[in-house]
Amino acid sequence: MKRILVTGGAGFIGSHLVKALVKSNHNVLVVDDLSFGKKEFLPLNGSLKFVQLDITNKILLEEIFLQFKPEIVVHLAAIHFIPYCNAHPVETSKVNIIGTRNILDICRNTIPEMVLYASTAAVYPIRDEANDEESEVNPIDIYGITKLAGEDLCKLFYNETGINTVVMRFFNAYGPNETNAHVIPEIVRQLKSGKRKIELGNLAPKRDYIHVKDKAKAIMALMEKVKNGYQVVNIGSGNEYSVSEILRYCEEILKENIEVVSTKERTRKMERKHLLANINKIKNLTGWSPRVEFKAGLRDLLLRVNGN
Repeated sequence: MKRILVTGGAGFIGSHLVKALVKSNHNVLVVDDLSFGKKEFLPLNGSLKFVQLDITNKILLEEIFLQFKPEIVVHLAAIHFIPYCNAHPVETSKVNIIGTRNILDICRNTIPEMVLYASTAAVYPIRDEANDEESEVNPIDIYGITKLAGEDLCKLFYNETGINTVVMRFFNAYGPNETNAHVIPEIVRQLKSGKRKIELGNLAPKRDYIHVKDKAKAIMALMEKVKNGYQVVNIGSGNEYSVSEILRYCEEILKENIEVVSTKERTRKMERKHLLANINKIKNLTGWSPRVEFKAGLRDLLLRVNGN
């Protein structure tokens, strides 16, 4: 059993990770300001503690670290919904860069065994091929820029401390309890409201979608298997789907026709045609591989829409 501190632990990915950690009998402390996360996502019981706090508040954050003495730190807290990031670049930079620096500065003093940092596939440039960890990094939006800055801080942190550090480049997650209006939860939301004529943006772009439960298991596998050094790993499924393909699956699952209206407001000015992960590295490091087949995960969400 480990003492594990999870920032952003009440969010979409964080809450699924926390549930898995608690189920594995770890002693978990969640730090979350609830700006996007929800406390009701958490399995509040004896082995889980919760503190509502903004990670830019370094003084109070350090007090929490000193009291809890985490052996593992999983830093998930961030502003990551790209339209919001683009509209609020200063706030995004403060949380994603200064907040990350605060976490790492405190870890220099509290010396955990391991730090895991949630980065993003958005650090990669626009390209048609699958991205591996050695691929060029060249982000195209403020979110990717801030997360790449966090990666640089993590590399500096490892070079200066030698503390085991893992940078996790997350590809698109989907599943229950999504907290931002990404394409899959937006489709589900509109279908849940009874619409069969839904409004979306671009339909052609393809993304690598990984079920959130698979992503939580990947993080736990990295905790268990990576014992020393600095690692950068992609966490995705290795498969990509366009919005059009997702809609076709929805029609097959619901056995209903869905009409789509592409609106200017929902269309990004700069859009990637592809964003696909090469996941060989994490498979080789940990033995982990994704288990939830995409259509099955989508079916689960849609059946929840129908109240089943």
